[in-house]
Amino acid sequence: MDSIDDLFQRLERLNEIGAALSSERDIDRLLEKILVAAKTITHADGGTLYRITDDKSALRFEIVRNDSLKIALGGTSGKPVGFPDLPLKTETGEPNNTMVAAYAAINDKTVNIADAYTAEGFDFSGTRKFDARTGYRSQSFLTVPMKNHENEIIGVLQLINALDPDTGAVRAFSLADQRLAESLASQAAIALTNRQLISQLEVLFESFINLINLAIDEKSPYTGGHCQRVPQLTLMIAEAVNETHEGPLADFKMSEADLYELKIAGMLHDCGKVTTPVHVVDKATKLQTLYDRIGLIDTRFEVLKRDTQIATLRKLLELRPQTDPQAERAHWDACWKELAKLDEERDFLRRANIGSEAMSPEDQQRVRDIGTMRTWRNPDGVEADFLTADEIENLTIRAGTLTQKEREIINYHIVATIKMLEALPWPKHLKNVPEYAGGHHERMDGKGYPKGLTREQMSLQARMMGIADIFEALTARDRPYKQGMKLSQALDIMRKFAENGHIDPDLFEVFMRKKVWQRYAEAMLDPSQIDVT
Repeated sequence: MDSIDDLFQRLERLNEIGAALSSERDIDRLLEKILVAAKTITHADGGTLYRITDDKSALRFEIVRNDSLKIALGGTSGKPVGFPDLPLKTETGEPNNTMVAAYAAINDKTVNIADAYTAEGFDFSGTRKFDARTGYRSQSFLTVPMKNHENEIIGVLQLINALDPDTGAVRAFSLADQRLAESLASQAAIALTNRQLISQLEVLFESFINLINLAIDEKSPYTGGHCQRVPQLTLMIAEAVNETHEGPLADFKMSEADLYELKIAGMLHDCGKVTTPVHVVDKATKLQTLYDRIGLIDTRFEVLKRDTQIATLRKLLELRPQTDPQAERAHWDACWKELAKLDEERDFLRRANIGSEAMSPEDQQRVRDIGTMRTWRNPDGVEADFLTADEIENLTIRAGTLTQKEREIINYHIVATIKMLEALPWPKHLKNVPEYAGGHHERMDGKGYPKGLTREQMSLQARMMGIADIFEALTARDRPYKQGMKLSQALDIMRKFAENGHIDPDLFEVFMRKKVWQRYAEAMLDPSQIDVT
């Protein structure tokens, strides 16, 4: 007979369990909590939690626990159950009512058996074999169907060997045990269904995000990898901060829900690039638009070289019918000299077009001189400057391959990202996604963009993403305009950024001390880039 105090304690425990189940995000942990809670409130020695398979043809073993035998399979144990599914129908298509768990699911009935060895109507031969193999004595069984809010059976909760709290002896499950287990099964079924629905929505949502990133990737193979790597590195930094127990970040902790929110922000941090023209994103050389216009300049040089040769031949013809070897040699020498100069200038402009190194003022002026002091006859027969104003502007870019206007186009992607994300009706647990994603180009000293925020105006999560974005960009091997940096060079630049107010120094200290950079490098970088360990 259950005491009043014991019943009240178990009811309180049931209420606590219900609250705990509703807050659990991980399916495996949720299933485990359901079974452990059922064992606790019924004083059961062991138990199994089954789930209906997707095709509704069988019960699948999800969690198996037995305290006496120290068995823990499925769930967070890391050990697979390995038992075959229990079919809900026999080979002839009849309901499989001889198996107690299948019977409970098929008939939506709780089955309370005092002793499996004397019970009639069910096949416990498998139980007897298990007992013979392990030396265990399976006696009392309580098998409860789990039904969701749509009145569908989604699983079965089976408890084995109720133990007397005072003596430890195996007893039958009481009516109170049964009512508590049924109540828990009902709460658990709803919690599990809700978690599954939420998980399905999360998967769908993440699939839409990946669809956006795929669109970016299809536009440019140079940004798709970035969209995948930045959230991974951001979460590495967040986990390192969670593990920090000293310094200014010792008290900052992120829950699983917080980490998920940050992950979503990381995945969406560059979604605005869907608005960025492909030729700007992929601009590998200074003259590249839809194609590299250096080819047009090569053609002009060939025209000038032919013009030079033609002019020389005309001068030689003017010496006819007399011959003047000395004059001819002088004309040819001048021709070869001019051709060599044209070749040298073409090679110079080709080097200038690459844009991998900072361009000196002298080289910039030389481009202008070639562009305006040389002329050529264009396809319309008009004498024109050798380089157009647009070509001169591009070829004199000091560093990189983008003009100021193109940089503004690239930078606009973050404005577009913020606009896109702020237009969405974010649920409460994702409400910070726009701020996290929209802040990764801000600086601690307020010199970033698009809002010019200072360190104090930014969340720590946005600052994490800023570090991840920069470090990934420095070390990325798939950019059209540069090779991935060596790790030592990238870390040196990051260190300077931490000192000059570009990135958060406290976060960078964790980034270095917890060796986040090393874990990322080993997972993402080419071995040739890893020159420090």
